[in-house]
Amino acid sequence: MALRVAVQMDHISTVSIAGDTSFALSLEARRRGHELYHYTPDRLSMLGGKVFARVERMEVRDVEGDHYTLGEPVRTDLSTMDVVLLRQDPPFDMNYITTTHLLERIHPKTLVVNDPAWVRNSPEKIFVTEFPDLMPETLITKDAREVDAFRKEFGDIIVKPLYGNGGAGIFHLHEADRNLASLLEMFGQMFREPFIVQRYLKGVRKGDKRIILIDGEPVGAINRVPAEHDSRSNMHVGGRAEKTELTAREREICARIGPSLKERGFILVGIDVIGDFMTEINVTSPTGVREVKKFGGADIAALFWDAVEAKRC
Repeated sequence: MALRVAVQMDHISTVSIAGDTSFALSLEARRRGHELYHYTPDRLSMLGGKVFARVERMEVRDVEGDHYTLGEPVRTDLSTMDVVLLRQDPPFDMNYITTTHLLERIHPKTLVVNDPAWVRNSPEKIFVTEFPDLMPETLITKDAREVDAFRKEFGDIIVKPLYGNGGAGIFHLHEADRNLASLLEMFGQMFREPFIVQRYLKGVRKGDKRIILIDGEPVGAINRVPAEHDSRSNMHVGGRAEKTELTAREREICARIGPSLKERGFILVGIDVIGDFMTEINVTSPTGVREVKKFGGADIAALFWDAVEAKRC
C-alpha cells in the first residue's frame, strides 16, 4: 500500500546527503513506492482547527549535486496525509515547540513521527534525567554558586546550553580553569533558560557512541571520536566516525529506556553513550542512519519504514 508522506524538514537543498538521515528515510520511502511531499516549518498554518502546509511533490536520488526535484507548492490539509515526518533540526525553541502543537491536531489520524506531544515534553537533555543511574552526574541551573560547588565536587566539567544541538556551545573546563565565571556570564546573556553542567567523562577521547533505536529496540551504532584538539565528537565539527559494536552495558541501557520510548510513541531515537554513561536521548531529528549502513551495519531506513508501515497499513 502506497502511503502519502509529508516531510517537515529544513529545505532539502541545504542537506548534505552523505550523512543526512532525513534524506536516507526519503530515499527508502521512494524505493517502496510511497508518495513524498516536502515542506519547511515556516509553511505551516492553522485555520478553523485544520492544519495546512504548502507542500511540494518531491523526488529524491542519491546523486551529489542533483539529489532532489520539487514540484509546485500546493496548499494541502495535512490530515489528508498518511504520515508526517517531523524532521527539522533544532534549536528546540518556541518555534519548534509551536510546530508540535500544530501537528498534534492531526496526530494520530495522520501518523506524525515522532509523536509531536511527546517530542515537546521530552527535551533531549531533560528526558535523560529520568534515568539518573544511567548518566553522569548532571546539574541543570543558572545559579553560579551551584555550578561552582558542582565543579569543586567533581573537578573537570562540561558546560553546554540546555536546548543546544550539534555540539554548539559545549565547553570543557578543567578544575583549575579561571574562565568559569566569564563563561557563565556569557551563557546568562545568551540564554534565558538554565544550562546544563556534567561531570567530564574522560572516556570521550575513545569516542561518543550514537546508538539508534527503532520502536525501543537497538538496531545499530557508530562511534564518533573527537578531533585531537576538540572535546566534541559531532561529525560536522571534526569528529571521526568508526565501526563499533554494542557492549553489555549499552544493551542494558537500551533495555532500560526501551519501554519508555515505546510508551511515548518514539519510533526513531538516537542516544549518546560515553563509556558506561548515557548523556542524551535524541528524539527531535536523530541522525546516524547512513553512517551505520556505510560501516556494514543494518539498513535502519528500511527498519524504520517497516515499523511505520506496520502502524499505517
